[in-house]
Amino acid sequence: MKATVYKSTGSWYTIKTEEGKFLNARMKGVLKIDDITSTNPVAVGDHVIAEVENELEGTAIISEIAARNNYINRQSPRIKHQHHIVAANLDQSVLVATLKEPKTSQGFIDRFLVASEMYHVVPIIVFNKADLYKTKELEKFAQWKEMYEAVGYKVLLLSAEKKSGVDELLSLLNNKITLFSGHSGVGKTSLLNVLLPGMNRKVQDVSGWSGKGQHTTTFAEMFDLPEGGSIIDTPGMREFGLVDIEKQEVSHYFPEMRERLNDCQFNNCLHINEPDCAIKEAVINGAIHEDRYVSYVNILESIEPAKY
Repeated sequence: MKATVYKSTGSWYTIKTEEGKFLNARMKGVLKIDDITSTNPVAVGDHVIAEVENELEGTAIISEIAARNNYINRQSPRIKHQHHIVAANLDQSVLVATLKEPKTSQGFIDRFLVASEMYHVVPIIVFNKADLYKTKELEKFAQWKEMYEAVGYKVLLLSAEKKSGVDELLSLLNNKITLFSGHSGVGKTSLLNVLLPGMNRKVQDVSGWSGKGQHTTTFAEMFDLPEGGSIIDTPGMREFGLVDIEKQEVSHYFPEMRERLNDCQFNNCLHINEPDCAIKEAVINGAIHEDRYVSYVNILESIEPAKY
């Protein structure tokens, strides 16, 4: 039977059959030795073939994983040189960010955008906790909104606490499979409680001593929206480690750079010290935002040389 993975807890999975029945499933042993380099061979959003193992207990065995349309992965939180598939078969990704309590760095946002570009997933940036913003935060939001929308990204401002600005987001989620990510403490769970009435997931406060949120979501999990479409909730992240990327590729995942790459003198230009670089020229004349270029350089410097 065909099914979709709705939850992954490591060794067991919750799958939903085409008939709408939920089953607890585990992998057939042979799948574990296939050539899969990620820490989780089966991810939430995967389409699988499964067989009922015990009808009374509602268990099944996953025997096959269908080819993925796409997926997003990141550096494994536990094993530095392995990757962890966050979710598969996505239409779009939402990054929940905040400008206060805690503040999301531009570096984190840009790494998320690069990951989305790498795997051909449309990203949306949602700034939550608008009810806490004063003049300084609202000015920063306006600057970032202008910067990101100039590149082609959708940027929203809302407050899950006040339930304001949520309707626009909801309209973007209709009939789409959407990944939700963000730092711990940005109010992702509170927002999901608004978007998914009756879910009532547990919310924890931002820890006072560090300004960083505490983890409330342990495993990725998919939820169906009342009007159609699904949300995949993921554990809060401290950082977004990029994997399977080489220095030469990074500029291809910045849309404002990608469209100018053919204008550089050298086709292997890294846009740092090379002469006649169209990217550096665009930064100087304001066509590429200086802060985005700084993010590019920081990502470039964080990539370790490939080992052969």
